[in-house]
Amino acid sequence: MNIIGEKGAQYLGEGISKCVTLTSLNLHLDYNIIGENGAKYLGEGISKCVTLTSLSLHLYKNSIGENGAKYLGEGISKCVTLTSLNLNLFCNSIGENGVMNLGEGISKCVTLTSLDLFLSENSIGDNGAKYLGEGISKYVTLASLNLNLYKNSIGENGAKYLGEGISKCVTLTNLNLGLKRNSIGENGAKYLGEGISKCVTLTSLSLHLYKNSIGENGAKYLGEGISKCVTLTSLDLALKRNSIGENGVKYLGEEISKCVTLTSLDLGLSENSIGENDAKYLGEGISKCVILSCLNLYLS
Repeated sequence: MNIIGEKGAQYLGEGISKCVTLTSLNLHLDYNIIGENGAKYLGEGISKCVTLTSLSLHLYKNSIGENGAKYLGEGISKCVTLTSLNLNLFCNSIGENGVMNLGEGISKCVTLTSLDLFLSENSIGDNGAKYLGEGISKYVTLASLNLNLYKNSIGENGAKYLGEGISKCVTLTNLNLGLKRNSIGENGAKYLGEGISKCVTLTSLSLHLYKNSIGENGAKYLGEGISKCVTLTSLDLALKRNSIGENGVKYLGEEISKCVTLTSLDLGLSENSIGENDAKYLGEGISKCVILSCLNLYLS
């Protein structure tokens, strides 16, 4: 932790703007106090680096707000040769408008193949998820997508928008979706499952839905979607505290059994009222994945 404020961010932005031949920029300013003006200066500096192909920007807990997110989006939009973008704005109160403006800027980077967005605890809600979904749908060349949206008050409609956006990314091989502590419910799980089912080139899928009240039907919908990804080799499914019960585990077991190309499986089902019969269904499903080399089961 340092105490870099908006003035410090201004100096950094000015310095970065002079590096006009940069192809890679990795900037970590977590736990500072740059605010929205500091984000503006950084955005202006980044906008001059028009030859960037890789940008990693970490601004965890900097109080940049929705305007700061807008300024960053405007700066990033000038980097039209970007292929890799890693943006961590966790806990910055950017809200739905900040996500909208940020998404508009990033959508100009049409050559992206790898996108990592960490937007947890930003109160983006369903509308923010809508803007994200619309933005994601434009990245038709994406191979890797990492979305972390923990604790953002996203409901079933937000999950629907995200699912629709993901479904357009038909070249994805790696998808990591973090929606812990939201409220997508069983319908939200259905929409996500439908979106994932369209990503038929996926080899790695990580889905973290801790405490989302998806229930047994939600588990079924997710399983059905995942089973359509016939090239999956790695699956990380975290469903702790979702009340999926006996039927939910049965559905999951049946669908996982269809993922015959899996070599790595992480399954988190703690605190789901799973009994002996449920464990039977799960075991029977896993037994069909005959080429597994790594298995982690969480049933606490």
